[in-house]
Amino acid sequence: MMRDAIMRKCRESIEVKEKFFDRYADQIGELAKKMAARFQEDRRLWVMGNGGSACDAQHVAVEFVHPIIEKRPALPALDLVSQVPLLTAISNDKDFARVFVDQIDLLGRPGDMALAISTSGQSPNLIYALQAARRKDMLAIAFAGKDGGRIAEAAEYCFTVPSFSIHRIQECQVALLHILWDTIHIAMGEEDVI
Repeated sequence: MMRDAIMRKCRESIEVKEKFFDRYADQIGELAKKMAARFQEDRRLWVMGNGGSACDAQHVAVEFVHPIIEKRPALPALDLVSQVPLLTAISNDKDFARVFVDQIDLLGRPGDMALAISTSGQSPNLIYALQAARRKDMLAIAFAGKDGGRIAEAAEYCFTVPSFSIHRIQECQVALLHILWDTIHIAMGEEDVI
């Protein structure tokens, strides 16, 4: 009985990933080339999310700054979720919807990249941050789920996982992170070893 439930969930996860990557493979490759070029021009990646997606934002930054393949170069990526005193100060003194946009306005430079990770695509703080990023001529990227929500309109590239299950969305977004990280390095001339 439990085995059947486990295998059903596994099949669902595989099916969601297959649909997702079949739909977005070409766009992921295009984005990887653009991001590789920006990293080579000494641009930075700023990453953000809420809740579990905040954890994923931290994961993204770690993958780029401390590559799991030792011969690949580290790339400048910083998450905007780790400084709890800053997040609570902005939330308390202004509004939680400003916690990321204020950081993008201050730290982001033209040519940098901003990645917002969301399962719903409806978080105002992420939407406002991507809008600010685009005003600064930064590359605005979103990982979303469900129907993409309003974040799809704010991003230049939005990759929407075709599921309403938070678990399936997050599983697919982590796979996307790893594949995007790998293809960026390949676009920079690294060997395709994984």
